[in-house]
Amino acid sequence: MKKWLVPVALTASLIGLTACSSGDSEAVVETKSGNITKEELYTVLKDSYGEQAVQQLVYQKILAKNYKITDEEMDKRVDEIKAQLGDQFETALTSYGYKDEADFRSKMEIALMQEKAAIKDIKVTEDELKEYYDNIQPEIQARHILVEDEATAKEVKQKLDAGGDFAEISNEYSTDEAAKAQGGDLGWIASDANMDADFLAAAFALEKGQISDPVKTQFGYHIIEVTDIKEKESFEDMKKDLEYELKVSKIDNETMEKALQRELKDAGVKVKDKDLKDTFDTSSEE
Repeated sequence: MKKWLVPVALTASLIGLTACSSGDSEAVVETKSGNITKEELYTVLKDSYGEQAVQQLVYQKILAKNYKITDEEMDKRVDEIKAQLGDQFETALTSYGYKDEADFRSKMEIALMQEKAAIKDIKVTEDELKEYYDNIQPEIQARHILVEDEATAKEVKQKLDAGGDFAEISNEYSTDEAAKAQGGDLGWIASDANMDADFLAAAFALEKGQISDPVKTQFGYHIIEVTDIKEKESFEDMKKDLEYELKVSKIDNETMEKALQRELKDAGVKVKDKDLKDTFDTSSEE
């Protein structure tokens, strides 16, 4: 299946920024040199991040009313991303600035709402859907033996061709310690998994029970065996999901911008703060 394109949510740290009433002198920080009031804090935050924060809050409120994200939808998307990233999931969260998976899910919600808004006016044809379906490769279950050089890989292949036990040979030769502990098994693999492209191309070219010749990748040389291939669901069973995925694949910056402008217009957004009046092209003062 295709890789999901996740729209980047607006700055996470701005989510909690809310407008304080003008002239609010309540102290948020007290010092011997003077207090920092809510009004002062609001002014500084508005000057520095005001338009971004207003956009975040307005879009979140508008989209939440019109596009609901169920727990099932969220779980499905997160599980798909986990499958794509594998062991790198936690590292990826950290590198993109998420505190943890719960934080990621909260930011993902607005991205999914944006996605639903953007595909509202996108059309796909029956022929497009069938072509998309035909190009889908079902998941495979594979195992491998990884070695450092081609000569050793050929030696491993000869032993397997002679009837050697894959798990035993993996335990003897493989440098992939994690897979070796499972007899070389890598579990189920999707065609868009976050793995070496050369490895995936070789693995998905194999038939069930077939063992590859040495495959060179950035990690060394692999001997790969496909042990099982999932049965592909029928076109009719997959059609609804395929239609959604195909529409998502057509989202670009222009499509997203038009969708958000449509939502703003329909919601009758009016920015009251004169300093932020230009936040949206469609906003005006009253």
